[in-house]
Amino acid sequence: MDTQPDYSGMTVNERLFAANQLDAFDAAVKVRDIDSMISILRSVSLSSRQAMETSSSVLQDPTKYGY
Repeated sequence: MDTQPDYSGMTVNERLFAANQLDAFDAAVKVRDIDSMISILRSVSLSSRQAMETSSSVLQDPTKYGY
């Protein structure tokens, strides 16, 4: 039995919300903790590459992403 939710078709924010990880991700962004950001994104089925690229993009221009 697969217990991992099906995140296909969801945006990153939708995935974080569905997994109740939005606040944790926001907190990691605010302190620029890229390792935690990547870990959280991996927990919602982003690949390592996607998690790294997303985290780097957010940290490069936080205001673009609402931070």
